[in-house]
Amino acid sequence: MVYHCRVADQRTPRRPPVLPLPPPPADDEGTRRRAVSDDLPRLPEVGRLDDSSEVRIANRAMNGRSTRSFVAEGRWKAIIDSLQPGDYVFIQFGHNDEKVGTNNYSSPDDYRRNLVQFVDEVRAKKGQPVLFTPVVRRKFDGTQLVPTHGAYPDAARAAARERDVPLVDMERSSAALVQQLGPDFSRALWLHLDAGMNPNYPNGVHDDTHFNPLGARKMAGLAIESIRAAKLGLASQLHSCPARP
Repeated sequence: MVYHCRVADQRTPRRPPVLPLPPPPADDEGTRRRAVSDDLPRLPEVGRLDDSSEVRIANRAMNGRSTRSFVAEGRWKAIIDSLQPGDYVFIQFGHNDEKVGTNNYSSPDDYRRNLVQFVDEVRAKKGQPVLFTPVVRRKFDGTQLVPTHGAYPDAARAAARERDVPLVDMERSSAALVQQLGPDFSRALWLHLDAGMNPNYPNGVHDDTHFNPLGARKMAGLAIESIRAAKLGLASQLHSCPARP
């Protein structure tokens, strides 16, 4: 995941309107999902960074990529070439770096070095890098959440310490939320549909890596809390609305 955020000149007087988050896509599982989500803990706020005169967001994420393949395909160079002084770059990898025997694989040490290189290259363009650890997968042993990312979250933390760069520790914050929900309620955050419930998945899907719209909003809320806690300059441009399942 790579997000490139550009904050406009702070002298700009106009503030864009605060807009509500769009509703999740309708599907045949909506009633069941809403019933379950009524019991989920409420995050204080879910916010949004509006594509406005103050903040422009470029979502450069591409599914299935690692620190290694993102560079090999020229995607990282495209970001660096487009950077302007003061731009923020949010950087999260890990899920695909772990895949041994593929073109994505980076050892934990290589992953850390790649993150350090990303930080250095953003700063060389006078940008502001922010590292993120990977979010958890849903895997329980009984009632205990099981870590699945091995040494990679610690490698991201080490890269942040090495370069004294802000870190949004999504692995820890998402683990705390999912552990609180437990194996049953946490299922409502991931992509789980039985056969015939959604035309996009006629045979059903049971995916404990990728989030559904509710889970994505919960993870976004955790990231926003961390951005605010870190007192990043970008946080002052964050427009919020009440969280809702």
